[in-house]
Amino acid sequence: MNSRFSRALLVPCIAGAAVALCMPVAAQAPSSAFGEWVVPRTPDGHPDLQGNWSSATLTPLQRPRGQGPVLSAADVERIEGRAAGFLERVSQPSDPDRVAPPVGGDGSTGAAGGVGGYNGIYIDRGDGVAILDGQPMSSLITHPADGRVPPRTAEAERLADEYREFRSQFGRYDHPEVRPLGERCIVSFGTNAGPPMLPNGFYNNNYTIVQTADHVMIMAEMVHDARIIQIGDGPRLPLHIRPWMGDSWGHWEGDVLVVETTNIHTLQRFRGNSSEHLKVIERFSRVDEETVLYEFTIDDPKTYTELWGGAVPMKALPAQLYEYACHEGNYALSNILSGERYQERMELERTGAND
Repeated sequence: MNSRFSRALLVPCIAGAAVALCMPVAAQAPSSAFGEWVVPRTPDGHPDLQGNWSSATLTPLQRPRGQGPVLSAADVERIEGRAAGFLERVSQPSDPDRVAPPVGGDGSTGAAGGVGGYNGIYIDRGDGVAILDGQPMSSLITHPADGRVPPRTAEAERLADEYREFRSQFGRYDHPEVRPLGERCIVSFGTNAGPPMLPNGFYNNNYTIVQTADHVMIMAEMVHDARIIQIGDGPRLPLHIRPWMGDSWGHWEGDVLVVETTNIHTLQRFRGNSSEHLKVIERFSRVDEETVLYEFTIDDPKTYTELWGGAVPMKALPAQLYEYACHEGNYALSNILSGERYQERMELERTGAND
């Protein structure tokens, strides 16, 4: 097993009146008299979370059905061996005499439009499974007990149907507002920036954390989104003001930074659901020299039938983060839309609608 996935904290559960919430044990600084690791601290006395960190992992968000919470040694060997084999395979030099892709594409999927776009060497899903309390986990979700996202409420299903019906009134390329937020350079792709900050299983699962006495800044490598978390008990935004990535406020519970985020922009949908009532509680614990344990809880009773959440060990990244400028400004968006207008004109000519 890859040694960089070192021991993290066990996440014990305490029962509440209505639900069981998984809460962490506060990271405690061991005594230096025995030569053990001591939590590094900032001048104001709180654990130092600063640095570059990576949440890349081979562990999926949801647990496969029928799988227990802890992977066997054989499972770990299979998962990590398969990832190592993939990396070795895609790292081989390309054949300079290979033929061109067939007209219409080769059937591959993703951002490349059917012709393959990302050489596997650029993909970094991680090379090890997530380890919690020395155990290899089968899912990042730790509660509920089945390790899966709970069912949506009937109200959420109704709203999802309404949203799909609304979207069906427009073509995929009718206008900019029906294109994804990442394509429009508003927020990043996937869920890296969050909240919650979840690995995307593809690449760029890296972060830079900068910390002062009254603010914490978390910059996601994925399209360099930056979250500004205020520390303290200041005034929250009124409900009608909804920034991208929401209104985040943090406080310290012992050695654990607890962050509560509300007022997430309604267009910043989470798992396809409206974020109007979404509240995300995050906990950051410095558990050893190489690890920040990131925990999250999703509190959205309008959308889900119960609270749910999980944990992601963020490992120290001994490298620099470089600017991710995939399509800065995305000048191709005008070409995408003009291509749709061209197809519309061709259809009008074919049907004689202009006669």
